[in-house]
Amino acid sequence: SIEENMKPTVQWLKDLGLDDSQVRKSIVLFPQLLGCSIERNLQPTVQWLKDLGLDDSQVKKSIVGHPSLLGCSIERNLQPTVQWLKDLGLDDPQVRKVIAQFP
Repeated sequence: SIEENMKPTVQWLKDLGLDDSQVRKSIVLFPQLLGCSIERNLQPTVQWLKDLGLDDSQVKKSIVGHPSLLGCSIERNLQPTVQWLKDLGLDDPQVRKVIAQFP
């Protein structure tokens, strides 16, 4: 429902620091965002990005530019991608830069 799912997700995005236009852009680019669980999808993915070493600004930029990132499985998509980048020879700062600019 709008009250139980959509409004809390929009508020959660705003609490991350996204302004109204950035929230709109994120929803237009990835409408499924409104159906993602904050507890099971959104918060763990943001925490994973922070644990990777991205700062709040980089996390926000990643979400606004590629909101579908929030719908990706950490175990099946994000961790293997980071490992693949490391296997290519990228060090941690380079991996963070790639993820921040094009997750």
